[in-house]
Amino acid sequence: MKGMVFTEFLEMVEAKFSADMVDDIIDDANPASGGAYTSVGTYSHEELVDMVVALSNRTQIPVPVLVRTFGEHVFGVFARSFQQFFEGVPDALTFLSGIEDIIHAQVIKLYPDAQLPKFDCLREGNQLTMIYHSDRHLADLAEGLIMGCGQHFGDNLTIQRDEVNELSTRFIVTKV
Repeated sequence: MKGMVFTEFLEMVEAKFSADMVDDIIDDANPASGGAYTSVGTYSHEELVDMVVALSNRTQIPVPVLVRTFGEHVFGVFARSFQQFFEGVPDALTFLSGIEDIIHAQVIKLYPDAQLPKFDCLREGNQLTMIYHSDRHLADLAEGLIMGCGQHFGDNLTIQRDEVNELSTRFIVTKV
């Protein structure tokens, strides 16, 4: 997993909790990297999971809630950093339906070693079915990103979620 995910997670923890909390969760998780991340480095996703669990233990906020909140945060950072991806895009469903062909294609150009989830998308009017495929089990992060996208565009989205199998989750996103 790219280091940018780790650095953004730690920045979110510092902003929402404190710098001391960042130090505490790194100490609790004891990551193999030592907790020193660069945005272009590559690290095991298990280090992120361990830090989220440590944060959950310290705050008593459930892991899925923390991961979804992080997804919303990361989408906001993405929107501010890569405004060119939003030019001419009218709404959240249009943006989300282009995730695989536009966003992920550009990420791979920038970071050829990035290991991204895959999304199969089917849009029908005001509804988008997204099937998330990943062996990292970060569907909560994907859901948070979807929520963040809706917030960015000011769209009221409902999200229905169901597990397809161990590696896939279906999101039915409806623009209300």
